[in-house]
Amino acid sequence: QVQFVESGGGLVLPGGSLRLSCAASGSIFGIPVMSWYRQAPGEQRELVASVNSDGYTDYADYVKGRFTISRDSAKNTVYLQMNSLKPGDTAVYYCNLRLSLRGGIPLYPWGQGTQVTVFS
Repeated sequence: QVQFVESGGGLVLPGGSLRLSCAASGSIFGIPVMSWYRQAPGEQRELVASVNSDGYTDYADYVKGRFTISRDSAKNTVYLQMNSLKPGDTAVYYCNLRLSLRGGIPLYPWGQGTQVTVFS
């Protein structure tokens, strides 16, 4: 079984920055894509950004140019650098693994997530 530990969330003013980290433990060999998702209160969980094992990335339109995803495969860790944060970015952020960069479902149970709050 794979487990996720997300960290790095916090409270920030609009325009501020945060860097999230997610460490995956367990057997993830052969699963190429690491992704960040978020879930705002009363909303469905949505895909934010993904990175595959070759370093190719994909982003939701609403974060392009502001967020950067990266990974350290040796550490089974994925990062999300979030700049120019907006109140609409307020959500709990989660990571998970997928088989495809631009499709597919999250493969494992969700971790606790990390709360990001952008004051409005």
